Amino acid sequence: MPETPPMPTRTPDATEDAAAALPYDAILLTSFGGPEGPDDVMPFLRNVVRGRNVPDDRLEEVAEHYFARNGVSPINAQNRDLQEALQAEMDGRGHDLPVLFGNRNWDPYLADALAEAVAGGHRHLLALVTSAYSSYSGCRQYREDLARARDEVTAATGTEVMIDKVRVWFNHPGFVAAMVDRVVAALDEVDDDTAPVAYVTHSIPRTMSRHSDYVAQHLEACRLVTDRVRQARPQWQGGWELVYCSRSGPPFIPWLEPDVNDHIDALADSASAVVVAPIGFMSDHMEVIHDLDVEAEETAREHGMGWARAGTVGTHPAFVAALADLLEERIADGPKEALGVMGPWHDACPVDCCRVPDRDLAPTVAGQTARPGR
Repeated sequence: MPETPPMPTRTPDATEDAAAALPYDAILLTSFGGPEGPDDVMPFLRNVVRGRNVPDDRLEEVAEHYFARNGVSPINAQNRDLQEALQAEMDGRGHDLPVLFGNRNWDPYLADALAEAVAGGHRHLLALVTSAYSSYSGCRQYREDLARARDEVTAATGTEVMIDKVRVWFNHPGFVAAMVDRVVAALDEVDDDTAPVAYVTHSIPRTMSRHSDYVAQHLEACRLVTDRVRQARPQWQGGWELVYCSRSGPPFIPWLEPDVNDHIDALADSASAVVVAPIGFMSDHMEVIHDLDVEAEETAREHGMGWARAGTVGTHPAFVAALADLLEERIADGPKEALGVMGPWHDACPVDCCRVPDRDLAPTVAGQTARPGR
């Protein structure tokens, strides 16, 4: 099993509690986005890689994964389900706050969601990003895109919009509980008490991982889930590993490893079955249904191994309740819940948090109180 990495250094921002002084009047569920028809696929992929000089022939390879499913990614529909579930949870807790929905890379875009907020009279939003971990692509880039959309809407409407972002929540008890249920169900399905669990997340470049706590947070989440899986299913004697999928980019740039398929290959001589648990993904979007349900399962079957894939947390009641808890931390100064040794993460990100190497960073603002200008 992985060794415990050095504890990350956390530098709280001086304005970490500043947002508590202002009331929130809407929630913005913020996600990645995905195509919803064949004509959307290439424009969507170009949005994702904008500024990175990725040739269309490479994008066309990825596009085939979407075309195999009629050009539709399930991510938007799943986020609408989550939006509905979260709205019901917040209503049930007595919060009169609309839950809006916006994406970085496809309709509904963040700027459109913010324009909808302004039209509805909302000025101070709390953004909840569908990413549990710290990294440039999973946290800082969302903050930058929120700030950009906010500036665009403020310029267009003359209305000042403020946005704060909910902290990352890899070790929140509700997220862990939901993931435990998914892993236990998969172990029941594979019916092999020696089957190892491969916890899977999206690979990122090593240069990016060195400027964030991405790996440490994932390892902590894996340990928290595994400990509770053993309590719930004491007969299970399998091991676990954190592995990665969806590597992209030039081959000479090192990304986090091992790849899930290489890991399954390595297990083939010692394990008769494997459980794959997508701990880094909140819903069954393309990386899950293609990279795991197609490619990784095929790798396991080629070795004659038993296979089960744990579900993502999706709209599991414990997960939806956890998201509501995280919102209440900021809305009503509720308690900050976290399991394990790393504690609840900071609300406001330090200036150099999750930075991209060799890039000059101005302070991004959607993570503190977001105001026009950067």
